[in-house]
Amino acid sequence: MAWRRGVRAAVLAIGAMLASAMGPDPAAARPPFDRWLAGFRPRVLARGVSAATFERATAGLVPDARVFDDIGNQPEFKEELWQYLNRRVSEWRLVTGKAKLAEYAALFARIERDYGVPPAVMLGLWGIESAYGDPAVHRHHARPVLPSLAALAWGEPRRRDYWERELVNAFVIVERGWGTPDDLRGSWAGAMGHTQWMPDTWLALGMDYDGDGRVSPFGAPDDALGSSARFLVRRGKYRRGEPWGCEVRLPAGAKRPTGARAYRAWADDGVARADGAPFAVPEATARLWIPVDGGPAFLVGANFDALYAYNPSRSYVLALLHLGDRVTGGAPFVQAFPGGERPPTLAEIQEIQRRLTVLGYDTGGADGRVGSDTRRAVQRFQQRAGMTPADGYAGAALLEKLRAVPEPARP
Repeated sequence: MAWRRGVRAAVLAIGAMLASAMGPDPAAARPPFDRWLAGFRPRVLARGVSAATFERATAGLVPDARVFDDIGNQPEFKEELWQYLNRRVSEWRLVTGKAKLAEYAALFARIERDYGVPPAVMLGLWGIESAYGDPAVHRHHARPVLPSLAALAWGEPRRRDYWERELVNAFVIVERGWGTPDDLRGSWAGAMGHTQWMPDTWLALGMDYDGDGRVSPFGAPDDALGSSARFLVRRGKYRRGEPWGCEVRLPAGAKRPTGARAYRAWADDGVARADGAPFAVPEATARLWIPVDGGPAFLVGANFDALYAYNPSRSYVLALLHLGDRVTGGAPFVQAFPGGERPPTLAEIQEIQRRLTVLGYDTGGADGRVGSDTRRAVQRFQQRAGMTPADGYAGAALLEKLRAVPEPARP
């Protein structure tokens, strides 16, 4: 897709594809970085980047060689859908999301007025993509983008054209004053800002929504969220005033039709909202979706598909929409997923992180936010403890196991 969003799922897909193609270490074929950068300079200047900007952005630039390990060693975390949802619709995201809803009420109202996308959807998207732009996440877990992209453009022969284009785009963003080289922090593959877009996407789809004369991936969230709402309408065909769908109860033994039908028609066949409320827009159309046999059933409509256009993963879309609904006052799903656990509380996640740290597993801190460091630490503990599957999931069963392990004696 030409408008590469750089969402986390796409980043992982790129890494998996590259890893599968790994051959001998390409390091021997790399020219010295300084020589390569000097040869790359004319290509950057040809995009309108000034020599002064290039020199400022590359002063002391060292390629982040960790990206080569990141490409070849993406950890395998096979999640059940209930685990995926529990991690993303976490207590920390719910509490923080409610605070952001109050803090940016005027912005969310403006977006809904301009584009018809309600606060719940925008909060779900923002919360999942960047933890609401949390400064601690940005400071402790994001990487400088220029060193990462420079390493990939210089030393990764697979998809080199792609990495080179994105590196040039990052210089263009600096030239336009949308962010300083220090501001440009994100994933190892270059996704950055409140919505974790790649540089190309910021240039193609970014909008100056706050009217300050530039597009700002960082800082205030206005430009990022306004741009995302516009994307959902233009590319996803988001429909103002329609629900994305809802959890439903099916009549026992009923035939399950396929295809889209009006909510009114579903109701006539005995399908009802799981919470007992009436369907909000009876004339809108939706289709039946049961993600896991024996788990919750949903009717999903056009606005579910609009989010699918943003990131083509139904698990991602369901998590985003459920997070937004919960932040804005919605309840948990009525029907439980088979084999699932309740979501751990913030205090329980922090306890897991503290106990793992004491046992010598680096979680990157005990802030109650489960990132890649915590997941890797969990997986290593599970493997050593003989837990199966070693899926990296920090939940109630893991905490019970950790509590049974004696902590090392303190000197």
